Amino acid sequence: MERHFEQELEKLNNRILKMGSLVYEQIHNALDALLTGNLELARQVIEQDNKVDKLDVKIDKLCQRIFALNQPVATDLRLIMSALKMNNDLERLGDLAVNISEKIEGVSDYKEILTELHVDELASMADLIVKDVINILHTRNTVFVKDIFLSANAIEEKVEAVSARILDEMMHKTEVIVVATNLLIILSQVDRIAGYSTNIAESVIFIVEGRIVKHKNPFIS
Repeated sequence: MERHFEQELEKLNNRILKMGSLVYEQIHNALDALLTGNLELARQVIEQDNKVDKLDVKIDKLCQRIFALNQPVATDLRLIMSALKMNNDLERLGDLAVNISEKIEGVSDYKEILTELHVDELASMADLIVKDVINILHTRNTVFVKDIFLSANAIEEKVEAVSARILDEMMHKTEVIVVATNLLIILSQVDRIAGYSTNIAESVIFIVEGRIVKHKNPFIS
């Protein structure tokens, strides 16, 4: 029974890592499609969302089975609880990739505006924060969690600044309202990418150290 329990935990961990890799690919492709105006790549992101959803269900069912057939304690319990939370956060990241992809057609003819508004910089920051948090998910090295929180704060500040500039443009140039609205939606998704990334980083801290840091930056006293 104990060996079977260990195998189930290993399977759970492997599925979470697989989910992380799949979701990062979705985020990366969505942001790449945004900057290049690649509508075919954007469609691929939307079509492949079902893979994320199916894996999400498998992970949830596996967690339920482990709870039902075993009595996990201590670090094993933390892993299972965190797996449920991270699975939900990763699935939401996948949804954000789809949301961005669905708006790309509306901005694909305005690539010069993306550069002018530094949306390309924000996309690179969002891609990197997800890549870094997935790396932490693999290594469980909480030393680098601080970088996730710093990156998330930087993304939030930049999103606010760019959004304010877009809103100002909308007030003075009615002809940009449609593209500006699509950009604001995309920026809101980028901001949420940062938020879900910090959620996953918090879960890694809980797994490794047993600390709950929800709703606060663990690196500010």
